[in-house]
Amino acid sequence: MIPRGERRSVVVSAGPTREHIDPVRYMTNESSGRMGFAIAAAAARAGHRVTLIAGPVHLETPPAVKRVDVVSAREMLVAVRRAFRGGDALYMAAAVADWRPARKLAGKWREKDQGTEVASLDLVRNPDILATVARGKGDRLVVGFALETGSGLRRARAKLVKKGADYIVLNDAAALNAERTSVTILDRAGGTQRIVNRTKQTVAEALVALMAEA
Repeated sequence: MIPRGERRSVVVSAGPTREHIDPVRYMTNESSGRMGFAIAAAAARAGHRVTLIAGPVHLETPPAVKRVDVVSAREMLVAVRRAFRGGDALYMAAAVADWRPARKLAGKWREKDQGTEVASLDLVRNPDILATVARGKGDRLVVGFALETGSGLRRARAKLVKKGADYIVLNDAAALNAERTSVTILDRAGGTQRIVNRTKQTVAEALVALMAEA
C-alpha cells in the first residue's frame, strides 16, 4: 500500500504507437493520449514524481511531468522498463499496437505498381509491454487498460489475470478522442468500480487514488 500523501515515483504510458511499413507509411490507431496525460497530470498534482512515456500525440506536457517521447511498441517497452526500474506505480494507458510489419521497407512500398488489386503484408506480434513489466513488479502497483467493443467484462477480467496487473480499466471505443469517458475498474480480488460519463480528469484522479488502496 502507498499511504495517502506519500510521494512516489509514477510511470504513465499514453497514446498510440506507430509501426512503420516504409519511410512514409505506418500502422497506428485512434488513441489521442488524453487519458494517459490526464493520469500523469493528476499524479503530479498529488505531489508524485511522474515520468510520462508518450507515443506520437499532439498534447502539451503536464506541469512538473518528465516526458519521454517514443514511436514504436518496442521503443515504448524499452522506455517503460527503464523508467519503472525505480518506480513505485505504473499506469499502462497507451494503446500499443499488437502487430507490426515483419520488416520496414527501406524505400516506398510500391505494390500498386505491379498492377494487382490485392496486396498482403506480413505482420509479427509486438512485445506485450504490460505482461512483460508486470512479471517483475513485486509489490509495486500496476494498472492496465482494456479497450473492448461490446460487452468486454469477461475479457477484461481474463486480461487482468493473464497480464499480472493489480487493476484493469475497461473502456470502449467511445473513449477515443473524447473529453469524457465511462470506465469499469476491475481489481484482483474480483471487485468492480463503475465511473460513468465523467471527464478524463475526474477518472484520472480516481485512478491515482488507487495507489492508497492497493
